[in-house]
Amino acid sequence: MQETREEDLSELFKIFETSQFLKDLKKINTQEQERIYYKIINNIYPQLKKNPYFGKNIKKLRACKPETWRYRISYFRLFYEINHADKIISIITIVLRSKAY
Repeated sequence: MQETREEDLSELFKIFETSQFLKDLKKINTQEQERIYYKIINNIYPQLKKNPYFGKNIKKLRACKPETWRYRISYFRLFYEINHADKIISIITIVLRSKAY
């Protein structure tokens, strides 16, 4: 009998998009907005659901309360908070790098 290995979906984080994030996303020009959001939905969210703490484009911000993380998307920065107890990632905002820091 062959054992199949299935991913435990109960261990994945859930994604919550704040109204501020959606408002900031709308500020991006339409063509760019569609490209960025497609990348967020299809590439970034699946990665964050599995492990929001570590990745090539992930960095924990210093001296932020509550703890805040950023994901680099070309010249944009996606900021999020992690509620480990409830397994929820709150997407706070997306901004141009030049305006992020």
